[in-house]
Amino acid sequence: MLVLVIISALLAYGFTFLNGMNDAANCIATAITTKALSPKGALAWTAFWQFSAAFIFPMTVAGTMGKGIIDTSVISPLVIFCALMGAVIWIYVCTHLGLPISASHALIGGLVGPVFFGFGWSHVISSGFWTIVLFILVAPLLGILMGFIFNCLILFLFKKSNRRKAENGFRRAQLVTSAAFSLGFGGNDGQKTIGVVAILLYSFAATNPDHWLTTIINPATVAGESSASGLFVPYWLLFSSYAVIVLGTVIGGRRVIKTLGEGISKVTPPQGFCSELSGALTLIITALFGIPVSTTHTITGAIIGTGLTRGVGSVRWATAKNIIGAWVLTIPATIVVSGLLYLFCNLFVH
Repeated sequence: MLVLVIISALLAYGFTFLNGMNDAANCIATAITTKALSPKGALAWTAFWQFSAAFIFPMTVAGTMGKGIIDTSVISPLVIFCALMGAVIWIYVCTHLGLPISASHALIGGLVGPVFFGFGWSHVISSGFWTIVLFILVAPLLGILMGFIFNCLILFLFKKSNRRKAENGFRRAQLVTSAAFSLGFGGNDGQKTIGVVAILLYSFAATNPDHWLTTIINPATVAGESSASGLFVPYWLLFSSYAVIVLGTVIGGRRVIKTLGEGISKVTPPQGFCSELSGALTLIITALFGIPVSTTHTITGAIIGTGLTRGVGSVRWATAKNIIGAWVLTIPATIVVSGLLYLFCNLFVH
């Protein structure tokens, strides 16, 4: 069982890395497209602010992921292994295809799959699960609404301004909004696997209290922090998880950056500013309330919202349709993949 715990923990870090790769575009695509930042500069900028979130946000999202979706009484290293494996398979496929899907929802579907297939729906925390499903709709709608409103306001306030000077000003302002969005990304996505790894280690420690691994995660022996939900997070887990997601971001997903930056709607500096501001506000608020939302959904909705100020025809709906299709499929697909994987592995692991 110890081997499975170690493999699952390494798989969790692999998932975190892929999350950073797939979602790198969310933080910097518009800033690169509007030439507010160079690709290398944007990567360094977002990496700094993503990691800074570890020092700013409480572990509310980690608490939701650890205790708010599935019943902790049925959690085992095998459940976590299959959850992560199902999520990683889905993320890898979508990243390879250049689809900016939600790594968050892949992980959530991955968690629900083994529990649903192995123990029944009664062990899924319905309130937590359906709140997250609701925000699949709410997050992009908020992005669309705020992106549209902010961009209309900007167009009104700067309608008599020199266009070149205004655009240069908004490029500089994007330094602030991209930093805020990166902070929100770190406070949300940066915590998701932290909660999963924490419950993985606790599930092992509960049945092996005398094992050396237990001393690494025991709150009485290791300095760390607890969230509002009571989930204890050792500092080594906190900082190592943030380091890995930042590494994934730095390496980046170039195909996804191109899709978000150019594939949905042509983005001007004012639109880049408005979309990043809309996304940042949504991410920061939901992170503080412990709601694991999708940064991909949020920023995509915001880009669509700013594009709508130029008319419905300015949005490339074919691209948007493909992205939305990936959104809709993510949770059901990962539930099935991870659930079937659990049934198969359970035949050999006891």
